[in-house]
Amino acid sequence: MAKTFALVYLICLTAIPAISQTPSDDHAPLFRRYREGETLTYHMKGTNEDWHYEIQADGIVKKATTGHYFEEFRWSHLVSDGREISLSPDSADFRQELSLDRALTAPNLARVDPRLVGPITDLLTFYVDLWVATKTGRLVRDGDHLYFKGDRTGSWADGNYILTGEDSVDFDMTLEDISHSSNTATLLVRHVPPEEPKVRLVANWMRKPVSDTPNNWVQVRKMASGKFLAAVGKETFDVQMKVSLTDGKILSGTLDNPLETIERECEDAGLTKCGDPHPQNIHRQIEISLER
Repeated sequence: MAKTFALVYLICLTAIPAISQTPSDDHAPLFRRYREGETLTYHMKGTNEDWHYEIQADGIVKKATTGHYFEEFRWSHLVSDGREISLSPDSADFRQELSLDRALTAPNLARVDPRLVGPITDLLTFYVDLWVATKTGRLVRDGDHLYFKGDRTGSWADGNYILTGEDSVDFDMTLEDISHSSNTATLLVRHVPPEEPKVRLVANWMRKPVSDTPNNWVQVRKMASGKFLAAVGKETFDVQMKVSLTDGKILSGTLDNPLETIERECEDAGLTKCGDPHPQNIHRQIEISLER
């Protein structure tokens, strides 16, 4: 299987109220209107270097005791490089909670199949982007634009396979189009390196910029040999999605994720005894579509 990494970030939820004008009525184009018991099925296709996969996420809308709605998803029908994969009981039993009605939290990835980490966190990325765009209340007309500084890192570390996995991005958001003929809104969210990324760079060699911005992505993976494979670099990604004007559901979306890194094999967890750096350029592309 190709090298796996996933992007996931949790925005600073305490910072949003300072700029928030959260819509209070149903006229906001991105507003999510939940109906308890409603079901949703997303089909995801992904390319990660030379790894190609497809997978399905089946969700149902539930109402929490707080009165907030959320969608509970289970994952199935993983096809890896054309071959259907049977999920382990832990992975089949895993449930992911996503919401556009309450704050989002990171899922516990410790017991899921490593091949599910990407799909799980990528679906979270779509929801985080739409959640931010909705809660700021600034994107309501064609061409509306907002630059939002994220001040928390995202993590995809599972504690077993990936020991450290962090990225740090800002949000450059544009409501590209509101089409009443197709009853959709098109949202573009570009994720760019902050001026001062907040990722933890364990070793001094990680601080030298790999590209034209400060490094905003880092990953440390424990190898079967007992050594450590460490990488650092620049990550950007563009997320575009179509949202229903009727109920605010995500109808389809794409995620384009290039990454420029250097990678070193190290003997120690402190990453001080390492081999020569090797440039690595990775390009991930993700598509999701809601089955009707």
